[in-house]
Amino acid sequence: MKELSARKCVPCEGGVPPLTPAQAKLLRKQLHEDWQIAEDSKSLKRSLKFKDFYRTMSFVNALAHVANTEDHHPDLSVGYNYCHVTFSTHSIGGLSENDFICAAKLDRL
Repeated sequence: MKELSARKCVPCEGGVPPLTPAQAKLLRKQLHEDWQIAEDSKSLKRSLKFKDFYRTMSFVNALAHVANTEDHHPDLSVGYNYCHVTFSTHSIGGLSENDFICAAKLDRL
């Protein structure tokens, strides 16, 4: 199987089931250890800390580029020296492989 960060997101307009908790846990093993699957298995979250605002915003801009390239966009909470990232595939009400692909790409930033 191709490494997650080397894969491309596939458009998801709904009509497919979200990943099961077991499938999500298996994919989670391929990500940085700070990624957490929500208790309801509907989202994937990671919090990052930075030295200052400039570094935070540099990361956010790089993440925005990846999200636009993949056409799969996270929810963000951003402050002076932190960024909280949440991936979920809203059209299916849970997690898809796209969430893990984008998380893996974020890990490489």
